[in-house]
Parts: sequence; structure tokens; C-alpha cells
Amino acid sequence: MSLIFAPLFSGSSGNALYVGTGAGGVLVDAGASGRNILAELNRAGVPQSQIRAILITHAHSDHVGGAGVLCRRLRVPIFATEGTWQEMHQKVGAIPQEMQCRVRAGENFYLAGLDIMPFAIPHDAGEPVGYSFRAGRLKAAVATDLGRIESGWFDEIAGSDIVLLEANHDVEMLRAGPYPYDLKRRILSSRGHLSNDEAGLAAVKLAETGCRTVLLGHLSKENNFPDLAFQTVAMHLENAGWIVGRDVRLDVARRDGLSGVYRLEDDNAPV
Repeated sequence: MSLIFAPLFSGSSGNALYVGTGAGGVLVDAGASGRNILAELNRAGVPQSQIRAILITHAHSDHVGGAGVLCRRLRVPIFATEGTWQEMHQKVGAIPQEMQCRVRAGENFYLAGLDIMPFAIPHDAGEPVGYSFRAGRLKAAVATDLGRIESGWFDEIAGSDIVLLEANHDVEMLRAGPYPYDLKRRILSSRGHLSNDEAGLAAVKLAETGCRTVLLGHLSKENNFPDLAFQTVAMHLENAGWIVGRDVRLDVARRDGLSGVYRLEDDNAPV
């Protein structure tokens, strides 16, 4: 049994990630253009025929912008909560009724050899969710757009072999930056985004549950730098006694294209 985890885009301008097994896979979000997502899937060595569905976390444009195009082109269903469907209908265009699938936080379903669990997250959207995936003994999770660290979503990703974890901003960069006050307040709120320091605290907790690969994602272009996010989270891990590169692999997902293909086997060896 193996599980493939491939971040295609991760940032405030677009998000998409492929999770799959030998039986096929799913896209988590489709916030870049359909053409660009298909191009990055090709770079990852994933044929279009492998895509079985598109799973949406929430209805913000950087997560759904290409979903309608891909649904119609690939003839695959879109899975989302009722609240997300209500907010994204106008953003994705006409979707055949039979391809509109509803999910609920806390109710798992099976697709492409994956046991998929949607879980509620604190974000300013209609019924937003993250997703965890199990394939045999392997577990992966996507946890971005998180306003705060709380036991509800953390318990769902605990024990994962690999996690895409939000490290959206550096607090001081955000406060001193050009964003209007209301947007800064939204990002810093309990339904906004995790900072680098909060991601560091979450990474330590993840390591304590056995997670050995953390990918930092959804970095702000204006309020963060990849090296800053990496160094901040690495500092938290090392202050807690974890050696980055030996005990925990720490990477930063790219905003503008494929970050890499992580193939998890029983020994959790990414490539």
C-alpha cells in the first residue's frame, strides 16, 4: 500500500493538492486555473484519468477558481459541505446535479482507495472543512485556513504521516504591512489564518503524535517569506527537542507550482 501526496499550488493566490493511491486519487481544492492545475498534475506524473473527484475545503476563490472547469472537463464530481455549495455556486458555474456531492464534517466516505474524513475548521466561510486521508496504515491530512489552534481539528490530523499545515503570515510583517486595517484584523482573528509561530506550536504537537513530515503551506505573498516560515517553525521544533531533518522532515510548499511528490510507503519514505 502506498499513498501519494503532491501539493500543486499552495498560497493566497491559489490552492490545489493531489492525494492518491494505486486506485486513483482526488484533488483537494482547485483554486488555480484548470489549465495550470492539469499542467502541474502532468509534472507530478499523475494522468488526468487518475482523478476521481474534487474535494473543496471552502468557497473562497483561491480554493475554487478552477473547480468548475475541471469538473466539466474531467467529468468528475465535486464534494463539499452544504454551506460551501451555497457560497460557491456562482463561482464554479453550472455543475450537473449528479456531480454535486455533499459531505459533512465528522462523516467519512471512501473514494479511490482512500478513507476520507472531512473535519470542521475555524475559518470565515460557510461550513469550511479540512480533510484527512487513510490508506491502510498510512495517514495524510490537509489543514490550512485555520483561525486558531484548537483540539477539534488538531485531533483529526494527529498521528498523520504527512500534513500540509498552514503557516500563513509573520505577525509583525502583517501588522506593519500595507493591508487595510479590516483585512489585518480578519487574518489575525480566530477565524482567519495561522501565523508562523502558531504553525510552529502545531508542528511540535504533531511531532509528539508521530508525524514525521510537515509541509508548510498557504504562505502569504505579502506577509511572509518561505525561509522565514521555515526558520520559525524549525526553531519551535528544535526548542522542543526535535532535530529537523532527522526527527522531522520540514518543507515549504510552493505558491506557484508543484512542490514535490511525496510517496508514502509502510516505512513513510517520501521521494
